[in-house]
Amino acid sequence: MTLRSGRIQYTNDLPVYAAFDAGAIAYPGTLHADVPARLNAMLLVGELDVSPVSAFAWAQHADELVLLPDLCIGARDEVVSVVLVSQEPLQSLEGARIAVTRESASGANLLRILLERHYALHVTYEESDDPLAEAKGGAPALLIGDRAIDALLSLPSERVYDLGRLWHEWTGQQTVFAVWAVRREVYERESELVRACMHALTDAYTWSRSHMDFVTEQAQRVRPRPAGFYESYYGKLNFTFHFAAQRGLEAYCRELYALGAIERVPSVSPEALGVPA
Repeated sequence: MTLRSGRIQYTNDLPVYAAFDAGAIAYPGTLHADVPARLNAMLLVGELDVSPVSAFAWAQHADELVLLPDLCIGARDEVVSVVLVSQEPLQSLEGARIAVTRESASGANLLRILLERHYALHVTYEESDDPLAEAKGGAPALLIGDRAIDALLSLPSERVYDLGRLWHEWTGQQTVFAVWAVRREVYERESELVRACMHALTDAYTWSRSHMDFVTEQAQRVRPRPAGFYESYYGKLNFTFHFAAQRGLEAYCRELYALGAIERVPSVSPEALGVPA
């Protein structure tokens, strides 16, 4: 059996997957690239076996999904690629309609946490096919991935609010936007294949850390940015699911529970062991 695996089709995942693109490491499965929301859906309906999955989707379906160790996608503070664009200060958004990307469940729910739990605001969220266009037109909008970076580089900085920074300033915790998970029945049936995939992913990330020139060059080919942008961007992100990241994920889950977005706070300790850090 070959495991069907997902990968996020933004430049933020390249430090994990660039070694496969370079042919430096072989991945023992198939890889399907898509936006986070689509990967979530494919994993949950069984079209994928193992994948990065939004932290929110994992928290909603922790009984169905086995949380894997070692890797995540998050940030210690500023995340850059998850932003709210608003012409008005956040405290002035009471009653506002906010355009929300369809591509990320974690980012959308982090925005809810910040606005409703931290700022005590009542707003309306409306999914949009092109939130960047709405942001450029003056409407408040949540953007993630490369569109968020587009906004950061093209709009006045005082209009762009980094959700990772806002979360860290409020809670002191790191953000975790995506974790790696496998369908529970797949892990129980094919645990060695799952371990092989995780070995390859952790080896690939280790390779990238010593070949960052290749990673940033690859990113520039995918989405050209100003000189030095990707070196700075990847330096802000965190790909290691260590204790601090687990604490940040746990805090995020507690806030989701307080909002009523999940029925219980799941354990953030990885269930699948045996993969070296």
